[in-house]
Amino acid sequence: MTLTDLSLGFRDPDQRRCAQAVIHNRLADDRDQQECRYLMRFWWQLCVPYREVTLDQLRENVGGPKLRLVEELIEAVRTSPEAIDEWIDAVENAFPVVQDRGFEAQVRLNSGLSAGPTP
Repeated sequence: MTLTDLSLGFRDPDQRRCAQAVIHNRLADDRDQQECRYLMRFWWQLCVPYREVTLDQLRENVGGPKLRLVEELIEAVRTSPEAIDEWIDAVENAFPVVQDRGFEAQVRLNSGLSAGPTP
């Protein structure tokens, strides 16, 4: 199954950006670099008509619960804009915002503080 048609399923660019924000802010955790990389490729796939990532690549590189959510978003995009809204709401309620530990470490380095682990 190709994912190159996903950009056509959103109500408008704002709805697509909201779905992308959920992926970026709640699913793509930089502590798992490989999974994060493929989630961000999927993030990009939502707005381009060419192949950025395949479903097989997502299945190989994204873990259980997050993969299920990605598959649910694909189904929602192919169903209706209302289904996308429901997906956005469900994921925002179920997953907290991911902390960007790389950015936090860089801020500490730039301010002269220790770059030790974030609690």
